[in-house]
Amino acid sequence: MSLVLNVDGPVWREHLRSFAAAHPGLVPVLKGNGYGFGLGRLARKSTWLGVDTIAVGIHEELGEVANRFDGSLLVLTPWRPFGAALELAPGSPLTRRVIHTVSRLEDVEALLAHDPSARFVLERTTSMLRHGLSARELREAGALLEARGGLASQLQGVALHLPLAQGSHVGEVRRLMTDVIAAGLRTTTIWVSHLSDAELATLAAAYPDYTFRPRAGTALWLGARGATRVTATVLDTHPVERGDVFGYRGRSVPKAGTILVVSGGTAHGIGLEAPAGDLSLKARAATLARGGLDAVGFVRSPFSIDGKQRLFAEPPHMQASMLFLPAGSRVPAVGDVVDVRVRYTATSFDRTEVS
Repeated sequence: MSLVLNVDGPVWREHLRSFAAAHPGLVPVLKGNGYGFGLGRLARKSTWLGVDTIAVGIHEELGEVANRFDGSLLVLTPWRPFGAALELAPGSPLTRRVIHTVSRLEDVEALLAHDPSARFVLERTTSMLRHGLSARELREAGALLEARGGLASQLQGVALHLPLAQGSHVGEVRRLMTDVIAAGLRTTTIWVSHLSDAELATLAAAYPDYTFRPRAGTALWLGARGATRVTATVLDTHPVERGDVFGYRGRSVPKAGTILVVSGGTAHGIGLEAPAGDLSLKARAATLARGGLDAVGFVRSPFSIDGKQRLFAEPPHMQASMLFLPAGSRVPAVGDVVDVRVRYTATSFDRTEVS
């Protein structure tokens, strides 16, 4: 009766072990819905991996992981002098474990005024242009910290959030490292994301006095191809003839077949599509094809039966979806499960079953 994330435990755990072994200093990223697994589960699994630091997306997520992981907690969203960040009591046991990200010069002083003992990383802006200090601001931050004695025990490093674009990031990181060195910061730790193993090795060799700590989310938790499978349960089947009326909106069936009711709807994220990042001609053609299907009332669903994605009979409901199977198709029995292709980071599962 549920939308279920099925996990081949031995395969998944072996992948996690091998990934951690291949990436010294690994910082597992836990944010949002925990890549479909849930934040709590991934926090416990990070303890099992033996890492000393995990990263969450926002300060509001700290409570869900803090009791399941005993190490340091890096918050990726930059600290601001408002919101949940100010709810952390200076000097409390939890606050002492938190590492804030600081991306604006004015926030360096504001954070230290709020909590003089705060731990933090300085984020240098990259070609992503999302958050971060410019080269000049990084030097000014270095001067500000030096005037306070360097704060070496509080400054945990410099963060670089790189884009996912194709091609090597080494050239960009080299330019950014020039800025880091020029800032004269009392740290030799660089927190990085979206670098390949080869890029990490090249940079480690080029800057032997620095430690590069890779932050990883998708590649770590979802990198074991074939270890995960999403299934929905068949809840009802209804044979229909052309012209029969069905559904919330009283639509007419275009031809004979079967209306199949399956678990999984908008409450799970089914039918709620995130913007695509693929700009290829093939992707654009697929978008046009989907638009044509929409125009005539046929919309491809993420539910697959016998290896074929089936059509929504109408927009998905909150916790169930109605599919249309044309005459001649095999009709699953009530209680059978069907495969569902979803984006894990945008889907809420009723249950996760790990073997």
